[in-house]
Amino acid sequence: MSIDYLSAFIVGVLGAGHCIAMCGGVSGMLLSALPKSTQSSAHSPFILAYNVGRISSYALIGAIVGYSSSIAAKSIGLPLNIFKFISGLFLILLGLYLGQWHMLLNRIEAIGKRLWKFISPLSKRCLPVNSTPKALALGAIWGWLPCGLVYSTLTWSLASGNPADGALIMASFGLGTLPALFTISFGALSIKTLLQNRLLKKFTAVLLIIYGIYTVFIAYKTMI
Repeated sequence: MSIDYLSAFIVGVLGAGHCIAMCGGVSGMLLSALPKSTQSSAHSPFILAYNVGRISSYALIGAIVGYSSSIAAKSIGLPLNIFKFISGLFLILLGLYLGQWHMLLNRIEAIGKRLWKFISPLSKRCLPVNSTPKALALGAIWGWLPCGLVYSTLTWSLASGNPADGALIMASFGLGTLPALFTISFGALSIKTLLQNRLLKKFTAVLLIIYGIYTVFIAYKTMI
């Protein structure tokens, strides 16, 4: 499973530009409640708490999905390699999505938006974010935001076949997203511009597609 943790981490790193678009605004909002005169070192507990909450939600979702696939494998004898095949297909879709060549993942995000309608109002209770518990809670809520990048990585948790590995895979993904969101939180606008560069996004999209094709090929070979 260690290769799956590494793969999930890399997906998080490569999806940096998308993370900024989806969560960058929230990362900036964390600091809006602090006085302008506050030293940047005082921001760290808020930023850390928010990201701990966000990654904890990812891990929880991964555990739920991993447990679901283990039940499916045991009850109906469904081979886990089928889930690995599906995860490869989702990586390809993710690459097409990030490269803006095909937006099929938008339809999958639309399914998640139904659940998000019930969860998102809870975030209002965390505003203004003037304490670390509120930052933690906001991150935990925001971890459920409908996101094609998250859903694609969840298929790796699905292929894991158990809740512990499913949780660790999503935690690894969350750790991969940290560098991008930390730079935004601390005001590194030059890094933000770089990560959202059109050519860089296309390049990372191609890498994800190649890796997805490789994953599909390996999964297929193990099934025949």
